Amino acid sequence: MELDLSSNYLNGLIPSSVGCLTKLTTLSLFGNNFIGAIPSFIGNLTKLTTLDLSNNTLTGVIPSFIGNLTKLTTLDLSSNTLTGAIPSSIGNLTKLTTLDLSNNTLTGAIPSSIGNLTKLTTLDLFNNTFTRAIPSSIGDLTKLTTLNLSSNTLTGAIPSSIGNLTKLTTLDLFSNTLTEAIPSSIGNLTKLTTLDLSSNTLTGAIPSSIGNLTKLTILNLSSNTLTGQIPSTIANLTNLEYLFLDSNQLSGPLPREIGNLKNLMELLLRGNNLIGPIPLTFGYLANLTDLALNSNKLNGSIPDELTQLTQLQFVDLSHNKLNHLNGRIPLKIGGEYLAQLDLSNNNLSGTIPNSLLPWEYLDLSYNNLEAPSSFLIENDSEKKPQITSTRLIIVILPITTILTILIFGFFFLKRKDKKALLSTSTRASKIRDVFSIWNFDGRIAFEDLIEATEGFDIKYCIGTGGYGSVYKAQLPQGKVVALKKLHSSEIEELASLNSFQNEVHVLSELRHRNIIKLYGYCLHKKCMFLIYEYMERGSLFCVLRNDDEALELDWTKRVNIVKAVAHALSYLHHDCTPSILLNSELQAFVGDFGVARILHLDSSNRTMLAGTYGYIAPGKVSSYSLLLIFFL
Repeated sequence: MELDLSSNYLNGLIPSSVGCLTKLTTLSLFGNNFIGAIPSFIGNLTKLTTLDLSNNTLTGVIPSFIGNLTKLTTLDLSSNTLTGAIPSSIGNLTKLTTLDLSNNTLTGAIPSSIGNLTKLTTLDLFNNTFTRAIPSSIGDLTKLTTLNLSSNTLTGAIPSSIGNLTKLTTLDLFSNTLTEAIPSSIGNLTKLTTLDLSSNTLTGAIPSSIGNLTKLTILNLSSNTLTGQIPSTIANLTNLEYLFLDSNQLSGPLPREIGNLKNLMELLLRGNNLIGPIPLTFGYLANLTDLALNSNKLNGSIPDELTQLTQLQFVDLSHNKLNHLNGRIPLKIGGEYLAQLDLSNNNLSGTIPNSLLPWEYLDLSYNNLEAPSSFLIENDSEKKPQITSTRLIIVILPITTILTILIFGFFFLKRKDKKALLSTSTRASKIRDVFSIWNFDGRIAFEDLIEATEGFDIKYCIGTGGYGSVYKAQLPQGKVVALKKLHSSEIEELASLNSFQNEVHVLSELRHRNIIKLYGYCLHKKCMFLIYEYMERGSLFCVLRNDDEALELDWTKRVNIVKAVAHALSYLHHDCTPSILLNSELQAFVGDFGVARILHLDSSNRTMLAGTYGYIAPGKVSSYSLLLIFFL
């Protein structure tokens, strides 16, 4: 006997009449708005095999009588506001194959009795506040394929018994306070496709046994305090698509064996103590889109082999010692998709090749470079140096060049001063991290974002829609960003949470000069927001309806806008016309603020426009808007 009332927009307390259905085998109340504690009569339904109370607003603790439901194979209490500890009676549910308690506010230790659930294939405790160590009894769950303990405050070492879980395909311990070394037994998990141990305080070397995990597609060990060299056995991980070892204390040279990882799409090694040259074998990484080697101690020339990586979209080699000898910049790095190239703060010298243009973002500041005579040099030291197809802005250190820049400076309008740099290097470091870490979890500079908007005060709001509001925020270093904050009602909906996570996932992988940049995000049950590049000129619609600004859009500019949008659409392989935003140079950008919401049951014959006007998701704006560019 089954009772499925999922996604019926029910509210109030769970009806007591449910307790009379003692022959129930399945009770699914997923995706409603039930409130209050889990009622005691649930404990009478001893024939249940499936109990799904997820995605409601249930409160209180997980009652100990849950242990009476010994026939359960699936228990899903995720996405509520349950508190307290997991009762030890959970260990009575020896037939469980799926246990999902994620997205609550559960506390205390993970009970050792959880090791009794030897038939579990999925254990998901993501996004709670569990403390203390991972129990060694977790190693008894030998049938697990998915183990997610991420976004908690677990402490202590990763138990070596985790190596017993040889059927695991996903191991996610992201964002805890785990310490000590990664156990070598991790190399036993040969079926893993995803391993995420990032944002902990793990120490010691990366075990060479990591090379046994030949099915891995994602390896994320970033934001720890790992030391030693990158093991050469990493060359065995030929299925890897994402390798994140950034923000550690790794040392030694870059392994040339990384060139064996032919499927690699993103390689992030920034923020370590790596030395020596960039291996020529990096030229074999034909599928690479993101390469971040910045903030290390690399030297030597930038290898010409990087010109073979035609899929590159983001390259950051800044804050190294490249070209310490008489090297040169390759004539071309990456291909047509390259949107950002940062070579700043190195020892580069010589003349900048003309072929480096016309990328949207090119930072060559703090080197010893000379500009080609065919381009304009400006003194804009208060602004981050960029190169575009029509302008070259360079900051050059030698005294003679500075004098030259000062002379040219008399012929240009004075720029407005930006806010002074922060007084402490720690605070400055936090600001930089917002724009260097894609998976921003709200901890790095959350306070700065709240301070910049005075707690999301209405005076900073630049747009409001059905999905959320957009705020303009100027950070302490002067950087201006746009914050898209979801309405509180949207945060409570599963559809909105899934849309939010999907938007972050998609945009974090998109790098195109005409697609608005996602700098980071905050994912929390009480506050979810996205951090985007700020567009000074706002939406195209606003520009066109202003007579003075519309006159500025001459025929050439309008053609360029259409071309830019066409390039972005081609990149997305999408047949819809996204909204268009304009920066201060009247360049076109595709925006993805707000994502389309899942239709309610009573809306099957129509769609609703979701998102803030001017910041609307692709596919929600008629292609007629492009025609307006020409005919308004």
